[in-house]
Amino acid sequence: MRGTRRTRLCLAGVMAASTLIATPAARAAERTDGHLTDLVNPFIGTQDEGNTFPGAAVPFGMVQLSPDTGHNTGYDYTQNRIRGFSLVHLSGVGCRIGGDLPVLPTTGDVTQTDYTRYAAGFSHQDETASPGYYRVGLSSGIRAELTATERTGVQRYTFPATAKANVLLNAAQSLHKGVSSSVEILDDHTVRTEITGHGFCRDTGPYTVYTITRFSRPFTAYGTWDGATLTRGSRSGPGGAYVRFDATKHRTVEATTALSYVDARGAAGNLAAEGGRSFDAVRERAREAWERRLGAVRVQGGSRTLRRTFYSSLYRSFLAPNVGSDTDGRYFGWDRRVHHAEGFTYYQNWSLWDTYRTQAQLLALLAPREARDMARSVVAVDEDGGWLPKWGYGPVETNIMSGDPVTPFLTTAYHTGLLKGFEERVYRALKKNADGVPPADYPGIGREANAEYLAHGFAPYDKNRPYAKMGDSDYHHGASVTLEYALADAMLAQMARGLGHDADAARYAARAQNYRHIFDPATGFFRARDAAGAFTGSADPARGTGFHEGTAWQYQWLVPQDVPGMVRLIGGEAAANDRLDSFFAYDRLLADPARTAREVWVHGDAYAYYKADKYNPMNEPDLIAPYTYLATGQPWKTTDVVHAALTLFTDGPTGITGNDDLGTMSAWNVLSSIGLFPIQPGYDTWGLSTPVFDRVDLTLDRRYWPSGRLAIAAPGTSATDRYIQTVRTDGTPHARTYLTTGALRSLRSLAFTVGPRPSEWGTSPGAAQPVLR
Repeated sequence: MRGTRRTRLCLAGVMAASTLIATPAARAAERTDGHLTDLVNPFIGTQDEGNTFPGAAVPFGMVQLSPDTGHNTGYDYTQNRIRGFSLVHLSGVGCRIGGDLPVLPTTGDVTQTDYTRYAAGFSHQDETASPGYYRVGLSSGIRAELTATERTGVQRYTFPATAKANVLLNAAQSLHKGVSSSVEILDDHTVRTEITGHGFCRDTGPYTVYTITRFSRPFTAYGTWDGATLTRGSRSGPGGAYVRFDATKHRTVEATTALSYVDARGAAGNLAAEGGRSFDAVRERAREAWERRLGAVRVQGGSRTLRRTFYSSLYRSFLAPNVGSDTDGRYFGWDRRVHHAEGFTYYQNWSLWDTYRTQAQLLALLAPREARDMARSVVAVDEDGGWLPKWGYGPVETNIMSGDPVTPFLTTAYHTGLLKGFEERVYRALKKNADGVPPADYPGIGREANAEYLAHGFAPYDKNRPYAKMGDSDYHHGASVTLEYALADAMLAQMARGLGHDADAARYAARAQNYRHIFDPATGFFRARDAAGAFTGSADPARGTGFHEGTAWQYQWLVPQDVPGMVRLIGGEAAANDRLDSFFAYDRLLADPARTAREVWVHGDAYAYYKADKYNPMNEPDLIAPYTYLATGQPWKTTDVVHAALTLFTDGPTGITGNDDLGTMSAWNVLSSIGLFPIQPGYDTWGLSTPVFDRVDLTLDRRYWPSGRLAIAAPGTSATDRYIQTVRTDGTPHARTYLTTGALRSLRSLAFTVGPRPSEWGTSPGAAQPVLR
């Protein structure tokens, strides 16, 4: 079968590890019943700080019901005790958040209230997961199963024969920092909780989740606790509750828990709307939802391992953002008030510094209706609370990360046609964000260094500046912040021009050139400048200061709005290609792609961001870097680098490079695998590289993509035959290294011919991506 040799070459050194792990989910994925969900392994990324979760969720669901083992983001494959199955998890984030209401079944007398003490042992040999379903056998002899709807999590517990079958609902403990909690037993079937917490990478404002859990059978006993004090027969308390069942005859108990960020009434309404079905019925609906979502992309060719890796990445790309509104349309806004989403679903959880580079574009392509509502939700944050978000969790700003990621996120939505009918509303919010700074009494920092950036053309680096608010500070990352602001200005200029705001467009386009103000001719690299304008920090670009989660080497390529201008600063195409070759260790890469990716590019754990002069495929600043060759006259090298980076995605627990960051890395894998990548995030340019599959068929929403489908063909693609010889769009020769969104809208076929050696394709004048003016 075509692809077997490619897999042997490109996955060298990693297949043995994946085979030895042999997770239950991986074994289950070997079934051949024709379901795409059988190709998904939810355990991928649960080890080595991928920070994914293996539990049950539906696409973009409010609930992610999953086991917590003690890792700060929930589940760690190397651990062997489960503290509870909790309702809320974010896929791939780097800081603790969520884990609200861990629930654990036990047997015998209830004597402990700390989930680190009553945690249950388990073995991976008795654990399995697939999209929308999770099962594990606990050392207590209990089998736990999980599934979900959009706003509810459904649990099924099968106990050994005992009169003391318990379910513990721990309102006081979670992954984040708890502020307050309460639990109330309403009747012999129902428990209600209210949980307020805060946290993430640093302290944030508080948020509250409300839950209501309905059991399938009446309790025989119950109690609550406050700290370590357990009171049997009590109906309410601040810590948690246990309920007991007689499992001597009927050994199975089902429970449905509904969640709301609005109030207890919202949780009850969500339970009424989405509860009431049996566990098996909910599980089947969840599987069908995932089949429909995954079915938008059909691939042919490649090994089964490659397809498992691909569809697992596609699955993770659809886990977030998450539904934030209740079934009645109400949601809790950033102004701490309840609002109603009229005509759209309100979404929340915005890892924008990450997702603006890959996942936003993938969702615009494959889930445009949801992506439109997501864009409307971000604008609602501004209209409700006063400013656009930077990194939002639930109804609060965290201020994590830096720069201005919301601008390219929303301009992506504009250029993919998702904002029709409210373009001017979006533009007003973006203009306010780009030209100002939130007031001191607003929790968000926005473009915190904007005053200096607008006055002098750069954001100053000031490591000693006190944090003005929670989260990160743009002043602590002045060099990379300047690049991020300039990128955002370039994208906003294009939107302004499209809407007829010509004066604004010219102003933002001029600001997009501010990247030049931090270029140091003495070193030939970008470099931080202090408040007085002097270059500061080490002159060594691998050890300089002022770059957020990276070095000057890695941020060198974050000028997608003007690659030719950046290349001229470096010294021209030849100098730029030499630097790119050094950056990617290109000679070593050609000799051994997989080993170079693992041993040269990956130089530490997921958080090893600094002191490096090589490509870091584990982190966001480098995501578009491999595609720079498309603009420097050597497009074949993009395929070489991209295909080597793809070997870092495997089908075992360690199979994600770095934190997945709400689907960012997974979306990179999906887009790079099909040969279509957003090389100017925030604009309408899609770079081309060789797909890894013989054929990819995309089913598209005709309301946004009139063709309704796109077939991407690269027959014979392999580790040896990986170089583009020709490209045809609907049968017409295509010499450019990119496509525009406008072209994609009507395109039905994108055909690559491939061969064993680089060709002249993409090297003619005018073939490279456009400069944004």
